[in-house]
Amino acid sequence: MTDVIQLLPDSVANQIAAGEVIQRPASVIKELVENAVDAGAHTVNVLVVDAGRTSIQVIDDGCGMSETDARLAFERHATSKIRKADDLFALHTMGFRGEALPSIVAVSQVELRTRRQSDEVGTCLMLAGSRVESQEPCSCPVGSSFLVSNLFFNVPARRKFLKTNATELNNILTAFERIVLVYPDINFTLHSNGQELMNLRAGSLRQRISDIYGRRYGQDLLPVSVDTAMCRITGFVAKPEAARKKGVAEYFFVNGRFMKHPYFHKAVQQAYDRLIPAGMHVPYLIYFEVSPADIDVNIHPTKTEIKFENEQAIWQILTAAVKDAIGQFCEIPQIDFDTEGRPDIPVYNPNTPNTPGSQSTPSFPKTPGNPSYNPFSPSQKKASNGWEQLYEGLQPTHSQSASSPSFFDDGFLSDAVDTPSPASRDTLTAEFTSSHADPWADKSPAHYQYKGCYIMTAVKSGLMVIDQYRADVRIRYEQCLAQLQARSAETQQVLFPEVIQFSPSEQPLLDQILPRLSAIGFELTDLGQGSFAVNGIPTGLDGLNYVQLLHDMVADAVSSAGDSMDELNKALALSMARHVAIPQGQVLSNSEMENLVNELFACSNVNYTPDGKAILGILPQRDIEKLF
Repeated sequence: MTDVIQLLPDSVANQIAAGEVIQRPASVIKELVENAVDAGAHTVNVLVVDAGRTSIQVIDDGCGMSETDARLAFERHATSKIRKADDLFALHTMGFRGEALPSIVAVSQVELRTRRQSDEVGTCLMLAGSRVESQEPCSCPVGSSFLVSNLFFNVPARRKFLKTNATELNNILTAFERIVLVYPDINFTLHSNGQELMNLRAGSLRQRISDIYGRRYGQDLLPVSVDTAMCRITGFVAKPEAARKKGVAEYFFVNGRFMKHPYFHKAVQQAYDRLIPAGMHVPYLIYFEVSPADIDVNIHPTKTEIKFENEQAIWQILTAAVKDAIGQFCEIPQIDFDTEGRPDIPVYNPNTPNTPGSQSTPSFPKTPGNPSYNPFSPSQKKASNGWEQLYEGLQPTHSQSASSPSFFDDGFLSDAVDTPSPASRDTLTAEFTSSHADPWADKSPAHYQYKGCYIMTAVKSGLMVIDQYRADVRIRYEQCLAQLQARSAETQQVLFPEVIQFSPSEQPLLDQILPRLSAIGFELTDLGQGSFAVNGIPTGLDGLNYVQLLHDMVADAVSSAGDSMDELNKALALSMARHVAIPQGQVLSNSEMENLVNELFACSNVNYTPDGKAILGILPQRDIEKLF
């Protein structure tokens, strides 16, 4: 019987490793730019075509490689970063595994041009699918130039599942930001299809943040700095008023490496407890400097998961540092109640006689009065101007009269009302219409509001309870979708235009989002560098922070939109509906409730919001009768 276990060829093993290391074009840029940083580069230029599908080129002015090193760099586990296992706990470089270049060349075609300062000529190496096609001397500047073409050309399934160019370019920008925010002393440029997206000059960290996110973003940052024997924490957190629901920059870096750490994220959020509304997020960029022996970065090939030896202690240090930064920003001068040396402020005493020339008390004029005056006496009422006649015959309204104890107290609806199984729109509409069709009534049916959140109305089968916020979300969502299709929204010009700055990760989708914002009713003027002037807003947004609304809508569209334009329209419509819907706790009149209910039952789906939350529930009549 023959043996069944065989050693995989290097080309197959490299493709398996590439499945984890190289997931999309952004992964290629991450690995190549990190290698450029490790090579001591002062300038790194990144050029992508078709969001990396066609080609990705990374050019640096680092130390370069010799002819032998250039050939050996594409072998598995070949690295210049470590020599023994103990070096894993003393890392000072971004890479160390020796898996990035072999994984890249296993799924693409690569051309490398590199030269060291001491060499007269450089080396040009051509590879495709882990095979070396040619190697020859060439003329090139000092440093390295990697040109990666036809990514996943030999793995059709991986190439097929890549997203749209806008989505992949957004992922590239995100990966690029995570690197440039760590090295503000290096010049970076990023070009897409010949167009410059980023040109970041070397400078301070605050300047780098302002170059990426805009000057207004930099003005909302508070410095964080704490130095202990266990770790050193620096960076910036935003002011509480800069909180947003989505699309905020939340970055942790440890020893110059980006990491994801939900536990530390909770530490930052806890520092803002009761300072920001629930569901809001505050931007932060926090940098940890920890001894390499106290962390473990060798957990996942992407190296974004890091284990800390003193995680709980660092959590407490981080929380205290963020609270201290917020406390210094919110510092209020204390009132000094020390009475020593205070000036003598005279206080008027009516029982102390005033004498000419006395400075102890000021003199006040005396006003004559009638101590026997009583405004409620019959004699004084006769002197009135007849204002009582204006209000004769008026009776208190039903809402002003004393109400009897409410049947719907706390705890009743939570146990008794159940969300019904999804019923058809026609069934619920017919039941609602038949219950409110009274030929003898000359006014709209009565609705009742419970705690400013729920609308209660009688239906044929019992009592219907409607969540007013979710109902309005469904209504506004369908209205917004109709406006996107018909482009019939009205625009209201603003008196003083506001300037809004979109982040680089949001800019790739702006070409698709801006026409849709215009269809909804927004009027934006491009000012360049991701800045826009808001000259007009949809009618009916008075009192809303439309700049924040635009930020959230674009962030929702970037994070939720898929490959189809229909999904982009739905993401924008849902974000718009959530912001302009009737908030929980707003008191409505009977006519307002009537209009809301009628508009809800005119929607295509009366049971659920666009994101699948229940809108209404029915308390059956038999359950009501059981209570009595």
